[in-house]
Amino acid sequence: MSYGYFQSYLPVLILLVVVTLLAGGMLLLSYVFGTRPSEAGEPAPDERDAEGGAEYTILPAGEARQRISVKFYLCAMIFVLFVAGIMFLFPWAVIFHELRMFGFLEMLLFILLVLPGFVYLWRKGVLDWSESDSED
Repeated sequence: MSYGYFQSYLPVLILLVVVTLLAGGMLLLSYVFGTRPSEAGEPAPDERDAEGGAEYTILPAGEARQRISVKFYLCAMIFVLFVAGIMFLFPWAVIFHELRMFGFLEMLLFILLVLPGFVYLWRKGVLDWSESDSED
């Protein structure tokens, strides 16, 4: 194999080295500068009472069994579908000059297939988040 083949993987190797050094550095700094229960005057984790570690908890701000609007889930699913569709636009944009008119017509067809779905959802009010309708 030629030298150019291995040279093309050099950025990936550099990235792996940087990530490894960064993760190891964070772990080392945490170990060196982090407090331990015996040094901070706190009891060991197994000696804590039921309230131990309460300073790290988030207190609940309401009922745990509150109802969530169905529109939240619909919007999330629609977001995933449209983002998956839009992901096709990026590779197309990269090679647009090579595809010429065929690529333009292909993407125009794709957008014309996706656009009616978006208009349908808009007219049905799925994208409307107003507080006025709470019939969910």
